[in-house]
Amino acid sequence: MTASMADRLADTRRFYELLDRLENRVGGTRRLAECNGRMDWPQRGLYFFFEAGEERSGSGEGLRVVRIGTHGLKAGSRSTLWGRLSQHRGTSRGTGNHRGSIFRMLVGIALARQSCIDLPPSWGVGADPGAAARRLGVDRARVNSAEADLEIQVSRYIGDMPFLWLDVGDEPGPASQRGLIERNAIALLSGYGKRAPDPPSTGWLGRFSDRERVRGSGLWNNNHVDERYDSLFLDRLEERINLNGTPN
Repeated sequence: MTASMADRLADTRRFYELLDRLENRVGGTRRLAECNGRMDWPQRGLYFFFEAGEERSGSGEGLRVVRIGTHGLKAGSRSTLWGRLSQHRGTSRGTGNHRGSIFRMLVGIALARQSCIDLPPSWGVGADPGAAARRLGVDRARVNSAEADLEIQVSRYIGDMPFLWLDVGDEPGPASQRGLIERNAIALLSGYGKRAPDPPSTGWLGRFSDRERVRGSGLWNNNHVDERYDSLFLDRLEERINLNGTPN
């Protein structure tokens, strides 16, 4: 059964109350530009990105979540939370690889469209720059050169976004609580095909996305934005937050 707008608003408020509790437990948000693999990261978990200028307008005060994600849900995956975050961050030199991060790819396209500049023809093409070069009939160095400036812009943009992380150390697989929390949280916050309690601002970068699901959902997510959520996921989220660290 589809949740009423009143139920959805109440669930959204509870979601953000839980994130406030998580923020207290982990000692505040971090910014990817200031992060590295030597910091204290759980092996597996979820992340919740916020974005400057994207204020909640219906569920309360503060920044709204604009991207929710996890990593390695397939059985046997050895991926880690920091491994996934580092793909979004890019390198310590400020460059990056949008082919390893759909988040980077989406932000790059939106930045190019916002600035009315031509997207590099290789952007999103192939599994790596070499594959893109072969497909386009150019050399790899030309692909890297054409993409470099936009990769740097993406790293700066994502690197400045505050985020929270949640330790959920269960095994990868179809029963993973990371997957359950991720897909239900996205469905709860999404405005795709329905009214969201906290719609994006008129100046949100995602409005320049070439993806209808990004523009319509108000999130830097493609998957799960058109799904229904089960409010019971909030109980699982609360349980996991209560297991994370000691309140400050």
